[in-house]
Amino acid sequence: MKKNSLVSKLLMTFTLIIATCLVVIAIVLSVWFENYHFNQRKQQLDLQAALISKERINVYNGNSQLEDLSSVANYVSLSIGADIVVTDYRGVAISSSESKQSLLRTQIIDSKNVEDLKSGKSIEDRNGKNRAFGDSQYVYYKPIMYGDTFIGSIVMTTPLEQIKGQLKQVYTIIWVSILVALVISSIIIYYVCDRLLIIPLAKINTAAKRLAKGDIENRVYIRSKDEIGELADSFNTMAESLEEVEKNRREFISNVSHELRSPITSIKGFIAGILDGIIPLEKEKYYLGIAYEEIQRLTRLINDLLDLSAMEAGKLKLNVSEININEIIRHCTISLEQKIKEKRLKVDVVLEGQNLYVAGDRDRLIQVVNNLIDNAIKYCNENGNVKISTRSKGNKALISVYNDGATLTEKEKTYIWDRFYKSDKSRTNKVSTGLGLPIVRHILSLHGEDIWVENKTGDKGVIFTFSLKKV
Repeated sequence: MKKNSLVSKLLMTFTLIIATCLVVIAIVLSVWFENYHFNQRKQQLDLQAALISKERINVYNGNSQLEDLSSVANYVSLSIGADIVVTDYRGVAISSSESKQSLLRTQIIDSKNVEDLKSGKSIEDRNGKNRAFGDSQYVYYKPIMYGDTFIGSIVMTTPLEQIKGQLKQVYTIIWVSILVALVISSIIIYYVCDRLLIIPLAKINTAAKRLAKGDIENRVYIRSKDEIGELADSFNTMAESLEEVEKNRREFISNVSHELRSPITSIKGFIAGILDGIIPLEKEKYYLGIAYEEIQRLTRLINDLLDLSAMEAGKLKLNVSEININEIIRHCTISLEQKIKEKRLKVDVVLEGQNLYVAGDRDRLIQVVNNLIDNAIKYCNENGNVKISTRSKGNKALISVYNDGATLTEKEKTYIWDRFYKSDKSRTNKVSTGLGLPIVRHILSLHGEDIWVENKTGDKGVIFTFSLKKV
């Protein structure tokens, strides 16, 4: 695992968080158990102190002797593992267990503690410092009350080492458990991260590197419903898009090569024939005319490619103004009159009113209308019909161009907007570049408008309709 890898950072972060939580839990448990242990000790001392208090009251009433009190204190001392001293109301030792006989008749409770004990409250000293009993002692003071009268107290001392020795075992268990839990959680986190993050991300990383080297068919297969699965799906979608782009690029290069090669080959052949004297002198003008037509075809192709590239790159700027779309339709129809006459077509122009003003770039909309009418002429049979119409719908002007040629299949409806696509290559190979409709769609998209195609219902023919914003 790399030092700066995502998993190592996650592992360190989660381990630190878990370690912090476990340490806090361990501290809380340690403090709680220590308090619990001392409270249990206190309850035990209170219980045993009741026996001594009873005997001290008997002594106070003259029903018993101090020797009897010492015997009870010694018995209790052995049973609870604590040294015991019984004092009078002044804090002077009057009886004790055998281990504390040396303290008899000495002041072992200071005046401040005596005053506190007179109120009937017990005193607990965990600090382990007492001038009478020395350091490192747990001292517990229990008052002896006869009715409301304070007649003495019981002082019980236990070495802190004895108490903390029991606590150390618990502390050891707690901290060892915390350490084991931390190690186990770190191992679990690592393997979970390895399964959920490292392996999937490694697959995606490897696939990305292979994709960068040109392996566009490579895919990542990760069955996961989380963000990693979404990332893999997004990667596969990107790879499919790149594969489609690469496919289109190859098709584009192939189409451009074909479209350029054909006229260049014709021009080269005719010129070579003239230079070599193969073509008779009286035929030179005819073949030069064909070469000129091929040059015009090349010019149209190059201009269309430049326009399309500029549009796709977003470099084409529109000069939007108020224009009369009816006038443009009349102008374009007249400019194509020669082609219409050659195919003996019947053209019906139905316009809404004399003028229909829209917002758009005049030159580009002329290009749109000209391409659509020219396209209708190409795909219309001889003696066929072409209809051009305009109408309003809300704040939009709808312009339709109809020809009664063959209808389009669903596949053709999808691909006619692709570059170099020709639905009937045998009829249009010499007169069409296959870029007209893609250019039309891009121009209208730049205007924020749309174009769509439909087969005429219940009759033959195809209708192209596009929208423009009315002024």
